[in-house]
Amino acid sequence: MDTIAFIGGGHMARSLIAGLIADGMPAASIRVADPVAASREALQRDFGVEAMADNATAATGAMTWVLAAKPQVLREVCEALAAQAQRQRPLLVSIAAGITTAQLEHWLGGDMAVVRAMPNMPALLGAGVSGLYANARVDAEGRRRAGRLLAAAGEITWLADESKMDAVTAVSGSGPAYVFLLAESMLEAARAEGLSAEVARALVLQTVLGAARMLTEGNATAAELRRRVTSPGGTTEAAIEVFQAGGFDRLVADAIRMATQRSRQLSLAND
Repeated sequence: MDTIAFIGGGHMARSLIAGLIADGMPAASIRVADPVAASREALQRDFGVEAMADNATAATGAMTWVLAAKPQVLREVCEALAAQAQRQRPLLVSIAAGITTAQLEHWLGGDMAVVRAMPNMPALLGAGVSGLYANARVDAEGRRRAGRLLAAAGEITWLADESKMDAVTAVSGSGPAYVFLLAESMLEAARAEGLSAEVARALVLQTVLGAARMLTEGNATAAELRRRVTSPGGTTEAAIEVFQAGGFDRLVADAIRMATQRSRQLSLAND
């Protein structure tokens, strides 16, 4: 079986590795490079994969490289691996926010097959979603390999236009934090109304989980589900009116717009 090399062993790399192993890939087919000794030890202990400090050693002989380093250091990482990439011609799968396929190709010496992907935190539970874009040098087999890699952590969706990846980053890449923020605020409000921390946690967490299941397991839209639970003159309507009076829709739109812009800025800052 082809070897996959992860260049960076952070949380998202860990989630992908866990998904691949759960999907039947042998640990011996996965190598990880990470500069932090504690991270390497945890990867070896938890998954049985080979972990090392040197990127070039991890990448040697691997047919797929997963670029999982932080965007701010990815140029330096790629330029150091460029000669090796030109010799090996691996499929490159980048999960770095904001970094374009053109930038990665340039840093790695040109003419490389690159898939840009944006997974999200629920990938840690196999419940994530990833947007993917493949440049023109990725063939059908490369798309299959990249798809299998990201599908091990959840759902995948392919994009035809790379410029939309910044919006994917803003909506799904950053999106779990928006839900966590709402849950955090609900917990604080519940305690302010006199509920114990234990009761508040049980109510809020199950409410978020149940609402998500209704959205994903049924055919009704979010708007229709909201209408169903909002009785005229009832408690839900009173709460929704407060959200709307505070510009809830505008705040969400502005937040996603800012996250999209920040993703684009990461590309420019690393050009």
